[in-house]
Amino acid sequence: MSEKPEDFSVSGQISPEDVAEIAKAGFKSIICNRPDGEQPGQPTFAEIETAASALGLEARYIPVIPGQAGPDEVEAFAAAIKEMPKPLLAYCRSGARSNMMFQLAQGE
Repeated sequence: MSEKPEDFSVSGQISPEDVAEIAKAGFKSIICNRPDGEQPGQPTFAEIETAASALGLEARYIPVIPGQAGPDEVEAFAAAIKEMPKPLLAYCRSGARSNMMFQLAQGE
C-alpha cells in the first residue's frame, strides 16, 4: 500500500466537539472503528459524522469488536484509507484497534 504514515493518525474516542479541532489540525477524513454502544455515554458514529459533515470532512463507520477483526473489516479499512481524502484520523476507545486495523490493511 502506498499510504504514508504521516497521512494517517490514530486517536482514542473523540467527541462531536473535538471534530472542529480535528479539522483545524488539517485532517480531511475520520474513520470510526468503535461500535456504537460499546460503553455507556460514548458519542454515536452518527453524532461524529454530523459534526464532520458540517465541517466538510468525510467520515466512515467500520466498527470492530476487540479481537474480532475479520477479512470484511480489514478490506473495508484498506479501501477507506485508499479512497478517503488525506490526512486521515481513525479512532476507537484507545486507538489500539485503529492502529491494528492499519497494520492489517497494510498486508492487503
